[in-house]
Amino acid sequence: MTQFATRVRPHLLLSALLLAMPLATPGQAQEGNGASFVENFDAMDRSFWYVSDGWSNGAHQNCTWSKKLARVENGQLQLGFQQGKVGDREYSCGEIQTKGRYRYGTYEARVKAATGSGLNSAFFTYIGPTDKKPHDEIDFEVLGKNSAKVQLNQYISGKGGNEKLVPVAGGADAGFNDFAFVWEPERLRYYVNGTLVHEVTDPKKIPQNAQKIFFSLWGTDTLKDWMGAFSYSGATQMTVDRVAFTALGDKCQFSESIACALN
Repeated sequence: MTQFATRVRPHLLLSALLLAMPLATPGQAQEGNGASFVENFDAMDRSFWYVSDGWSNGAHQNCTWSKKLARVENGQLQLGFQQGKVGDREYSCGEIQTKGRYRYGTYEARVKAATGSGLNSAFFTYIGPTDKKPHDEIDFEVLGKNSAKVQLNQYISGKGGNEKLVPVAGGADAGFNDFAFVWEPERLRYYVNGTLVHEVTDPKKIPQNAQKIFFSLWGTDTLKDWMGAFSYSGATQMTVDRVAFTALGDKCQFSESIACALN
């Protein structure tokens, strides 16, 4: 049965709809801490990933999710944004999410952001009320108005306001960058290209509920202050070379992993 989860951004006074998928089958990530994995995108495993299609997150989003714009090619996930009416929107865009939920551990993604003001290239975790959980979220978001920085943020029971902008040397859309966070019960650490850039130790600002992992590329005509004035100059894409989750206590899974240094 298909359900819709509401992803609310209180500081923007928005209600956004995210499709909530069932828990994974045995052997995949479960409601608890979730199993460690490395995804190199040799193929799109539909038993592991859900591909958003045919809907959008709300009136602020100027594109409709399209499965055609979430594809795997040459060992990389490509999430596109392009002009072309789908439903009631003039543009279409791509998003995927895990079917399983994950909790404490190291989350890592190697990402090249899309280029264009008014776009958002996002790597984040989320869970919400339709999943019978509070709205918890941990974010890396590259806002197209300034791809020289990435915005970090987290939501706890629907409360955000924890934004921090961090420089990305050379620009997040110029090449691949490694974004990672280490989530523990009493500490949350963010890394950019292997360097610790932000640490949260206030328990009131650290999510506690298991979440799904998302990648999305979307645009807006209305959130100009946050994402910049929308300016379409042709099709663009966000590319993901790798994503990994290493549960607390597990060995690191690849040599460049932040988890190797922590262990």
